[in-house]
Amino acid sequence: MAPHGAAQEACVSGAQLIAEALKTQNIEYMFGIVGIPVTEIAIAAQAIGIKYIGMRNEQAACYAASAVGYLTGKPGICLVVSGPGLVHALGGMANANMNCWPLIVIGGSSDRNQEIMGAFQEFPQVEACRLYSKFSLRPSSLGAIPAVIEKAVRCSIYGRPGACYVDMPGDFVNLQVNKSSVKYVKCCLPPPVCTAEHSAVTEAASILARSRQPLLIIGKGAAYSRAENSIRKLVDQCGIPFLPTPMGKGVVPDNHPNCVAAARSRALQHADVIILCGARLNWILHFGLPPRFRPDVMIIQVDICAEELGNNVRPAANLLGDINAVTEQLLEQLVLMEWKHPSYSEWWKGLREKMKSNEETSKALALQKSLPMNYYTVFHHVRELLPRNCILVSEGANTMDIGRTMLPNYLPRHRLDAGTFGTMGVGLGFAIAAAMVAKDQTPEQRVICVEGDSAFGFSGMEVETICRYNLPVVIIIVNNNGIYSGLDTDSWKEMLKSGEPTVCAPPVCLLPNSHYEQIMSAFGGKGYFVKTPEELQNALKASLAEKQVPSLINVMINPQADRKQQDFHWLTRSNM
Repeated sequence: MAPHGAAQEACVSGAQLIAEALKTQNIEYMFGIVGIPVTEIAIAAQAIGIKYIGMRNEQAACYAASAVGYLTGKPGICLVVSGPGLVHALGGMANANMNCWPLIVIGGSSDRNQEIMGAFQEFPQVEACRLYSKFSLRPSSLGAIPAVIEKAVRCSIYGRPGACYVDMPGDFVNLQVNKSSVKYVKCCLPPPVCTAEHSAVTEAASILARSRQPLLIIGKGAAYSRAENSIRKLVDQCGIPFLPTPMGKGVVPDNHPNCVAAARSRALQHADVIILCGARLNWILHFGLPPRFRPDVMIIQVDICAEELGNNVRPAANLLGDINAVTEQLLEQLVLMEWKHPSYSEWWKGLREKMKSNEETSKALALQKSLPMNYYTVFHHVRELLPRNCILVSEGANTMDIGRTMLPNYLPRHRLDAGTFGTMGVGLGFAIAAAMVAKDQTPEQRVICVEGDSAFGFSGMEVETICRYNLPVVIIIVNNNGIYSGLDTDSWKEMLKSGEPTVCAPPVCLLPNSHYEQIMSAFGGKGYFVKTPEELQNALKASLAEKQVPSLINVMINPQADRKQQDFHWLTRSNM
């Protein structure tokens, strides 16, 4: 009979199995909120070298874990308690799935022997998560945990990336099992790199060579696939105008002469051939339909997901495969054909004229001296001081939309925003994730989080998380006292005289002149309340000079400030 000590050494708990399985899959980051029954999982993860970041809300934790997946190509972990904790994380799972970012959610659940008895926080978690994930499963035994974790990680990164869920009953967490009964598995292989059919590539190159008004649209799928070098070669060697989607910014630098973001509507409306590279013809690109696009536009669609090909517009050529690999294929074919779009074409002439006109309009708004400031003035002064390699996180309505046009990105995967799902509340979770990754990979890199005042309210308490982990994030709140627009202090007071706020206050209004910077000060960070360009410049300079402590700059603007006149409304609506 083996000695008692040897028997003890041969056993392992469910919590330890989860941690070891995650470590085997090269997982580095876990975000969450602990409680019954998952606290021991977080402790076991830390013991084995996985970084645990305790958040203040499961939704923000899930956003953070998904952003790690996008930034690193490996899923972050979101650890949540049962019932309400898991429900709070569903928003983050849905957001990850819509953005096609890898994510693993591990949720504690009721003890197995109390199922259907009304157990503490009992909820059909595996079933609920199937709507929001690629894979949702509870291990059948402790011995199956490593295999289930491996499959969850593999599913999250293979094909179109997305969220996966692993359910962990409370009685599994501390239950011991002999190591000999555990089915240990190795780290999953990297995602296979698939290339497009040669005939499809040849056809796509021929279509492009016949074009008179070509356009390349770069989506965040291109950023995720690390296709920046091949796409930059395609742009440089073929002279194609390119338009990045919001998170496609930086795959080719925004200051590249072929970037036509300043003439976005003109480029979309008149292009005769469009290479759609890791982007989808959804609401962000107005479904690819008239009047925003030509009725006869020819789409060359490059995507990793076969089911995406042909959505809303029938493509002239389908290039199914890894964005980076397919771009290399297409470039090789175009080089053989010696094709390059001439820089002196009428197409380029019209685009440059429109870019110049739009840039002059924005510049005039940016240089306005009136107070309170407008959006363009704020972003003009912010842009002057931002480090070129900073990671920009942005959310809000006008704050995000105008900021996208005013704040340039020079590097791929350096912009995080509301994304495909248009999700408000992602900002601080994304900023925490970006700061954690930067801290480990590029310690001198800064994370700048530009928020509307309404957007900040969704996850503002994560400021404490930022301070607790000493993450030198700079938060800039562009404060217009409301959602889309607000009231100034005098108008607010006058409105209150007319009756009960629940009846009289416009639904878009928030409390005027709210001092959000005091939230940062309360937790030991630096807070600044600014009203003028000079105050903004001084606050941002001080914040960037501070390498150890986070800062929040609360920038008051005109509550009625708006975007410059647009050719089209930003959201394409049904005519029904």
